[in-house]
This record gives sequence, structure tokens and C-alpha cells, in this order.
Amino acid sequence: MERAIKERRSTRHVTNEPVTVEELSQLLWAGQGVTQATVKSGSVSRHRRRTGHLRAAPSAGALFPLELCVVVGSAQVIPPGVYRYLPGEHALVQSAQGDFRKPLWDVALQQDPIRRAPITIVIAAVTERTAVKYGERALRYVHMEVGAAAENIALQARSVGLGTVLMGAFRDDAVRRLLGLPSDHHVLAILPVGHPPPG
Repeated sequence: MERAIKERRSTRHVTNEPVTVEELSQLLWAGQGVTQATVKSGSVSRHRRRTGHLRAAPSAGALFPLELCVVVGSAQVIPPGVYRYLPGEHALVQSAQGDFRKPLWDVALQQDPIRRAPITIVIAAVTERTAVKYGERALRYVHMEVGAAAENIALQARSVGLGTVLMGAFRDDAVRRLLGLPSDHHVLAILPVGHPPPG
């Protein structure tokens, strides 16, 4: 952990070398993966009893507003397309086929890492899940969660020899429509991930 923190850098130059299934699996687990099944007792919240788990990134009230999407351009075994991560099953579900890197690059202000990276993780949030309990402070808590999840992904990337950069400049609604996300999903962060060039 200390080495990953020390060596973590925003990496904008990556190669198109495919990521492995194992690498992608670790990145998604670090961002929103299940880390513990909760005990079904009166000592936990109703939501925790309903979801039955806790995740790698903290969530206010364990309400889990974050959703991870993956734009796959070049990954071993996994065909190019747009995928949604299901934390409870630790699985990917494909929502669209094809290489979406160039369209995503276009709606993300043509930032080159998105076009080159073999995969890009997009973090969206359904703020209403948190607002049910926390009202007007929900947006603050959701933004805190995005930061925690993004840093987990960045540190995990570094630990497996990959690089990423956290991006906040993009056309929000255009990204949401491109990925086929519902209207209550707000895109908050984009992380293109890949192998840093040699040297």
C-alpha cells in the first residue's frame, strides 16, 4: 500500500496493450466491489439488511449511489463494448457492442487518453439513493464517495502495473446518453486505464 501511494501518478500516456480480465476485475473490485457480507441483525440499517454487503469504497449510510461502467476497447477475452459492473455478483453485463473509445473521446472534450486507453471506467451516481436519508447534503456525500472510489481504482491500477488519470471535463449528458444510462444517473468521473509506455 505504501509503495502504491508513493508511486501513484496521473498517467495520461498509455499504450493500447490489452488489459487482462484479472486486472479489470481488480480495478472494479477496488472501486465498488463487495468486501464483507453484513450480519442480518437489528444492529445494522434496513438498507444494509436489504443489500447484505459492504463495499471497498465508503458510502454514507451504506446507500451505494455509485454505478461503474466500463468502455472496453482492448481487453483479453472481453469483446469491445460498454459494460455495467454488478458489485453483488462481481460481474459485467454488456449494454452495447463495439469500440466506443472514439465516441467517448469526442464527448469528453477530445482528451487523448480516452481514445488510446484499452479501457475506461466511468463513475456515475444516482444521488436520489443518498438523498432519501440525507436530503440536501446528499450531493456532498456522493462527491466524497466518487473521490474515494476513484482513488481506490488509481491505487489498484498502480499496484498491478497500470496507470490512470481522474478526469472531470466532459459533456455530462452526452456521456450519459452515449453509455445508455438512465436519466437519473449523473456522470461524475472518467478514468482511462492502460499500461504506461516503457521507460
